Amino acid sequence: MAETTTQHMRLMGWDKPDLDLSNAQWQSSSRGLGDVQIAFVEGFIAMRNSGRPEGASLIFTPAEWGAFVSGAREGEFDLT
Repeated sequence: MAETTTQHMRLMGWDKPDLDLSNAQWQSSSRGLGDVQIAFVEGFIAMRNSGRPEGASLIFTPAEWGAFVSGAREGEFDLT
């Protein structure tokens, strides 16, 4: 089996730390019916695709998470 290496590019203005998500306790969304999982790590919220847990995770500050959830509830985002 080939080994893969993931490179993380730092974005200008990116003020979030590189979080170690390897021991995160992931929780399923939508009572286990959704395709998204979230974890609370070091004061941040990480979100990933449950179908591809090895893929990239989105990292939100609490304020960003609140805005995302509020927008989703108002129909601003298509989460399907």
